[in-house]
Amino acid sequence: MKSTQPRTALAAVALAFALGPATAQDPPRPTRDELARDSKLFLTLAGKLMKWEEPTEPVRIAGPVHFVGTTGLGAYLLATADGHVLLNTGMPSSGPMIVESIAKLGFKVKDVKVIITGHAHVDHVGALAYVKEQTGAAVAVMREDVKAVEDGGKDDFHYGRDWKVMGFPPCKVDRVLRDKDTIKLGDVTLTAHHTPGHTRGATTWVASVVADGKPLVVAWPDGGGINPGYRLANDPSYPGIADDYRRTHHFWEMLKPDVFLQAHTEAFDFAEKRKLAKAEGVAAWRNAEEYRRWVAAKKRAFEDQMDEEMKATKPAK
Repeated sequence: MKSTQPRTALAAVALAFALGPATAQDPPRPTRDELARDSKLFLTLAGKLMKWEEPTEPVRIAGPVHFVGTTGLGAYLLATADGHVLLNTGMPSSGPMIVESIAKLGFKVKDVKVIITGHAHVDHVGALAYVKEQTGAAVAVMREDVKAVEDGGKDDFHYGRDWKVMGFPPCKVDRVLRDKDTIKLGDVTLTAHHTPGHTRGATTWVASVVADGKPLVVAWPDGGGINPGYRLANDPSYPGIADDYRRTHHFWEMLKPDVFLQAHTEAFDFAEKRKLAKAEGVAAWRNAEEYRRWVAAKKRAFEDQMDEEMKATKPAK
C-alpha cells in the first residue's frame, strides 16, 4: 500500500542517510545532527537525492498554471495575455533550464513581467538574478525576506553563517510585499500570505484560476519546513519562531485549495500526477485531501521537534 505520508527533502535525506549503514561494508551515514553542523553536506546530499538540478520537461497543469522547474524543484509560470508571472527559480544552475522550459511551452521569455518567491533559500531563489536579467521582469518579495534576496542569503537567520556554502547571486528587489498584497496580471490575481517559520519572509501564494471553464483555487504553501539545526524552543533560531510556525499552520488549516502545488516536487508526487494527467487532465492535479495530510504532517513534525527540545531541558527526577 502506498504511503500517504508527504515527504520533504529533509525527510528523504534522513530516510536514506540517518538510519545507519545499509551493510557492514558501507561507511557510516550522517545523522541529523551532523547534517545540522555541515550545511555543505546537507545541501549536497539533498540536491543529489532529490534531483534538484536534473532537467525535466515542462507541462501545463491547469488553465494558466504551468510547471517549468527541475525534476526535484518546482518553478511555475502563470501565463496571461498581458504577460506572465514566474514563481521560484530553483538552484543557481537552473536559470537556463527554466528559460528553455518557458520557450518549449511556446511562450516568450521576455513576456515574463513579474518574478515572485516562496522563500529566500538557494534552492528556490538561486537563479533569481539570472532569470531577472534574461526577462527584465520586476522581482517582488515579502518584506522580511528582501534583505536576504538582495545580499545573497547573508541575512538568513540560520544559513547566513554559512553564506559561502548556502548563498546565491544577490538580486535587487523591485517591489516589497506585505501580507495579503496581490500581484495582478491579465486575468490572474495572486495573493501573497506571509507564512514565516522556514524563513522570516516565507510566503504562501494563492490564485483563483479557470481551467476547462471551471474555477479552481490553486495554492503554493510555503514556510513550514524545519531544517537540520533549526531551534524552536531552546535558544530559538530567531525570537518568536515557534509562534510563527503555529500561525502558519493555522492559516494553512483555514485554506482549502482545489490544487496544492509545492516548491519541492516530491511533496505532491509531481511525477505521478504528470503521468495521470495525460489521461485525466486537470482532474489529476486536484488533491485537496493530499493537502490536508501534508498540513497535518508539517504540524506533527513541528510538535515532535518541540517535544524533543523540551525533553532535552527537562530536569531529571
